[in-house]
Amino acid sequence: MDASLRAVLSESERLLIAETDRAALTALDEDAAIELETRIRRARGKYVSQYRRSATAKVPESGGRGKARPENARARAKAEAFERALAQVSRRVAVLARQSAAGLREQRLAAARDAKQRDWPGSGQLVPRPRRAGPEVTPAPAGERTLRNPASEKKRAGTLAAGARQQARRDSKRPATG
Repeated sequence: MDASLRAVLSESERLLIAETDRAALTALDEDAAIELETRIRRARGKYVSQYRRSATAKVPESGGRGKARPENARARAKAEAFERALAQVSRRVAVLARQSAAGLREQRLAAARDAKQRDWPGSGQLVPRPRRAGPEVTPAPAGERTLRNPASEKKRAGTLAAGARQQARRDSKRPATG
């Protein structure tokens, strides 16, 4: 941490940034690293919003947040310091998460291997498991259910349509009385 940054940060902020040192991060477990990441993310959000608010307040006189940048150097320096610290902690959390995921995956694979090996007898043949009895076959539908299925409904609709077409033909040949 350079001297200009030390001058800008308060003692508690310096201690928080010091927790992101490489040696300090390697001593943390996954839960502690996530907790540290949360604290640093909160501090970064605070200083980023302070920077934006103060720059926004100066927009009318300077013409834009970017033009107000030199007057807002302290808040910007704090925001950048916490941004760098957050990047370091986030990388460490990602490494720990990958290690944890690999460990869990290895445990699941080992458990699956153990379960699979229990099925194998000494001869190397798989032991057949007792089969579950499936549901009993229901008897053929009785009554109206036998007549109502998609195929029979389509056939019924086709028959009605054919009858309607025949009737329409007959009606068109007869002169209308009336």
